[in-house]
Amino acid sequence: MSQIPNDPLERKYRGESPVRTLFELFAPEKRNIGISAVFYLLKQSPAWLFPLVTANMIDIVVYRKPLWQLFANAIFIGLLTFQNWPNHVLFVKYLSRANRTIEIKLRSALAARLQQLTISYHLRTSAGMLQTKVLRDVENIQQMIAHLGEGGWGAINMLVMSIVITSFRAPQFLPFFFIVIPLVSVLIIKMRNSLNVKNQEFREEIEVMSSRVNEMTTLLPITRAHGLEDDALRRVGETFSKVRFAGTRLDLVNANFGSLSWVIFQMANFACLTFACWASYTGALTITPGDVVMLSAYFTSIVNAIIALTSLGAIISRGLQSVRSLGEILESPDLEANEGKMFVSEVSGEIIFHNVSYKYLGSDKAAVSNLDLTVPAGETIALVGSSGSGKSTLINLVIGFVRPTSGYISCDNARLESLDMRTLRKFISVVPQETVLFNASIKDNISYGLPDVTDEQISNALTMANAHEFIDAMPEGIDTEIGERGASLSGGQRQRLAIARAIIRDPKILILDEATSALDTESELLIQDAISNLRKDRTTFIVAHRLSTVRDADRIAVMENGRIVEIGTHNQLLEQSGRYKELINTQNVLS
Repeated sequence: MSQIPNDPLERKYRGESPVRTLFELFAPEKRNIGISAVFYLLKQSPAWLFPLVTANMIDIVVYRKPLWQLFANAIFIGLLTFQNWPNHVLFVKYLSRANRTIEIKLRSALAARLQQLTISYHLRTSAGMLQTKVLRDVENIQQMIAHLGEGGWGAINMLVMSIVITSFRAPQFLPFFFIVIPLVSVLIIKMRNSLNVKNQEFREEIEVMSSRVNEMTTLLPITRAHGLEDDALRRVGETFSKVRFAGTRLDLVNANFGSLSWVIFQMANFACLTFACWASYTGALTITPGDVVMLSAYFTSIVNAIIALTSLGAIISRGLQSVRSLGEILESPDLEANEGKMFVSEVSGEIIFHNVSYKYLGSDKAAVSNLDLTVPAGETIALVGSSGSGKSTLINLVIGFVRPTSGYISCDNARLESLDMRTLRKFISVVPQETVLFNASIKDNISYGLPDVTDEQISNALTMANAHEFIDAMPEGIDTEIGERGASLSGGQRQRLAIARAIIRDPKILILDEATSALDTESELLIQDAISNLRKDRTTFIVAHRLSTVRDADRIAVMENGRIVEIGTHNQLLEQSGRYKELINTQNVLS
């Protein structure tokens, strides 16, 4: 697995402000963005030229100018209006091309980085959080750019062109704009901020309600089993009441904001109209009757543009926060470094631990401590012990999901840190405790990552895993869809498919992590033979709590507190009357 070639995203996220990062991200798309800006200017021109043309037509009527000027202005504004259609389409085309290109680049970069980050990073990071970054954060950035391109650029155009045309047509009126417009805008913006606070409070109550409803539906079996329906309804009813109260309060704030902002805006607009009329009537300013209408229209446009720009604040803030959020992944140094390391093309399977210790981040206690262990190629070694004894950590060290804090591990006399682990793992198969299946057919699940596998190979693997029994009974055989996470299968059936998936890869190193834990006694017996056949000529690590499954292992290592306290065959360990025998006796009593 290689990094995305010549991808600038990683470098540009390091230690930079999100605004600069955003500019850097869109730098390769500046041509598309520039073209889209030109088309937007053209397509929006009727909005800022219409008041000017209206002023001209009014003056033509008032001052009895030639009639052809009236029709010329009408034809001009008609053509100007019609061009909005093709230019709007072209604006959207070029802006969308830039925006969507960055969107897919960001998602691709994130997906690649998730594949490069260590498993220890993924173990301590919520999968839901990572999904949010790839989906919602990128969407927030895309929406921010879309709003800036349409609403932001439009408001700036309207603001600038209104002032520019006014400065040419009626420059004496500009002081009125510069005094009144900021006052009106500040009043409306302050009221909007108060509304935003109430909106946030309402959203928080909705989130609490959603959580309570989800909790209620999840606990329905327990609620019904214990006759707690009234308690559940009372608990969720409290959140409904809070939402009603918050919603009513928000509605009143909305009503006040809507009405007061309208009143302020209309009064200011009427004041502008009155002042313009007075100035034209008295001759205090050189303003024609047409200019009176134009100035009133531009006053409205400028105020609306300022309010529109300020309303983008929340969207911009959310987008920039998403840029920072993506940086948490793209800047993370917790990477599995494979580039430039030894390519593994052949494996015999000898694994040696050389005084290996490992301590999880934030833990004071070592999960594996000063461990020395040699596992010859082809040997089956079982790892047993109480929970937290270090068995899973040892397995993660073998796979290279975590790296030793001290000491080192070698495979066929080559230290793991010198190997490209992606190539080594092609010779490793893992059957985990929790079977990972995806929403596809049985065939696709078993042959995952093996595009050239034949149906005969799949059938042989299923036979060795004793899975044909239930697959043959399915309507479409190996082409049967098994649903999300194999929802249509029992736990034992899912585990047998996982074993078949391991078999078909013909691994040199096999790891069975509680591989029979999901099976009933009958199913366990069915696949024990399959496992026995599978581990022939393979280095096999078996992690098990059910000790009956490890009796015929070549060696059994008993782990406690990150150390191997006993090691030997089943019979040898029984003769020692140590920890292994205690575990056997405990399970016999419990069973």
